[in-house]
Amino acid sequence: MSIDFHRDFMKRIATALLFAAAVSGAQAATPDPGVGRVLDTLKYPYEIDEDGDYKLLFDVEGDRTQLVFVRSTVEEYGEHRIREIWSPGYNAPGKQFSAAIANRLLEDSQDAKLGAWVKQDQLAMFVVKVDANASVDALGDAIDAAMNTADAMELELTGTDEY
Repeated sequence: MSIDFHRDFMKRIATALLFAAAVSGAQAATPDPGVGRVLDTLKYPYEIDEDGDYKLLFDVEGDRTQLVFVRSTVEEYGEHRIREIWSPGYNAPGKQFSAAIANRLLEDSQDAKLGAWVKQDQLAMFVVKVDANASVDALGDAIDAAMNTADAMELELTGTDEY
């Protein structure tokens, strides 16, 4: 098998397992068609996963790729309706992050202009939260921020391209 086939296959398996674990308990049964319309306007190719979320795979610099998920589920807090954009950046070898990794993620969250790192089991996800009815440009910016931040951190921490 080619290296590219193996890499793609491993990414698909890892993504399915890790993302399912990361969002268990907060799943949308059907995709939000408004998200699909925005992604179509942006001309971003996507798949809809089993949870009804939009899964995007981007080519980034240096022959790298990066996964991004736009959640169909809308969270609410008071008058706020929030949509989350997730991108994985690190998979710990065990349930806990080392102190050095956790501190690095906190430092990066402090520096980020949009979004922050969260821990979902052994996975570090960069999450950008936007208004559920964000404009095309705002959602595009959020996707871009998640993609670039997560890919840069993955490269820094692991030197690999798992996601």
